[in-house]
Amino acid sequence: MSEPAGPPRVWSGAAYPGAPATTVAAVAAGRELRVPRWGLADVAVLVIGGILLPLLILSTLLAAGLPQRSGAFLLLAAVTPWIVFAGWPLLTTHLQGNGVRLDLGYEFRLSDLWWGIGGGVTALVAATVVGAVTEKLFGQFESAAGLAAIQANTSRWVLVAYAVLVAVGAPLAEELAFRGLVFTAIGKHVAGRGAGTTRVLVWAAVWSTVLFALIHLEPVRIPVLLTIGGVLAYLRARTGRVGASVVAHAVNNLPGAIGIALLAG
Repeated sequence: MSEPAGPPRVWSGAAYPGAPATTVAAVAAGRELRVPRWGLADVAVLVIGGILLPLLILSTLLAAGLPQRSGAFLLLAAVTPWIVFAGWPLLTTHLQGNGVRLDLGYEFRLSDLWWGIGGGVTALVAATVVGAVTEKLFGQFESAAGLAAIQANTSRWVLVAYAVLVAVGAPLAEELAFRGLVFTAIGKHVAGRGAGTTRVLVWAAVWSTVLFALIHLEPVRIPVLLTIGGVLAYLRARTGRVGASVVAHAVNNLPGAIGIALLAG
């Protein structure tokens, strides 16, 4: 006698346990959605491409003679990862789904502002405590973004532009990548194996947080990045949208961005 079949490995609808609030609302309104075909392979493209493409571009520019401490290199080092972090979710959800708003919950509402401010302050406080403990263990350290700004030999206007990228650009791109595509793709995969909403959200939150921390390539800051990422993932899970995590990420980055701008004198 054959054993009963296990849970389905692939779900067959646009909505699933733990789906973004935008997907759930669209289905409830009777809107016909394409069943998204993007998934874990796109997470691999995001992570690998987000590391290799900037490395290729920046290495080529250095070989061509661009000074590493120039303003141009500083700005390019900030934005080149976003080609993949923002570009790939936009492209793959357009080609294989319903776009980033419906498929990934990349939407902003007024309530996201309050959730985001609260979450951002929480992330700042928690990361400060974790950072202080980490410094006790490993000595004083600086974020890669802050260190690059300190070492750059450039004008104050470039530093101000860089500060804006840290405060605004990074939250928009990184949240689309990690609390958007990574979180949702992992959740969709877990749901496809028969998991309920709580398990879907927990797995998505944990793995999106881990990948977010690791992809910064700053080993000593991993505890801090895990702390920040955990708060951002909670906001995504709690609201069902990415808007609150974008706001919280911006609030968390704001003190550092202000410090960079003040370097301009």
